[in-house]
Amino acid sequence: MKNCNEIKSIMFSEQQIQERIEQMAKQIAVDYAGRRPLVIGVLKGAWIFVADLLRSLELPADVDFICASSYGGGTTTTGELTLLKDITMDCRRRDVLLVEDIIDSGITLSRLKDMMIERKAKSVNIVTLLSKPSRRKVDVDVKYVGFEIPDEFVVGYGMDYDERFRTLNYIGVLKEEVYK
Repeated sequence: MKNCNEIKSIMFSEQQIQERIEQMAKQIAVDYAGRRPLVIGVLKGAWIFVADLLRSLELPADVDFICASSYGGGTTTTGELTLLKDITMDCRRRDVLLVEDIIDSGITLSRLKDMMIERKAKSVNIVTLLSKPSRRKVDVDVKYVGFEIPDEFVVGYGMDYDERFRTLNYIGVLKEEVYK
């Protein structure tokens, strides 16, 4: 599915994504030097980003995944967090990096960060490939941002619409007629 006629435009190419991930990984390695963070990827969308980030990270790290949603299958948030899969590793006294594909409303990441703090994580920081600040409903502190984007419906590189388009190696803007 390299080229797709349902994509209006390519927002970020594979090369742009990889270059930005390498820059982010270098900064994380500096900030976490001498430590072994617990990287928690937020499923399903962040799995490709987590893999590429970890491969670029010149730092030992443990990895786990959590699956949570505030969307309930639609394209707009319900405001309620549903935990579909919890982490299996203990985050107590650990430096946690929550890794997300895209932050839209901020609700999911805000609640997940609070959850890790309640579980006695030593520190919790957020890493996201994409950020849509214009859509924020909750103020969430994001330490590492790949790209800030406008309010467009994007897919690819792990992100989907109705479980489609995740395997695109770029991030594209979906044509409105596909999801309206």
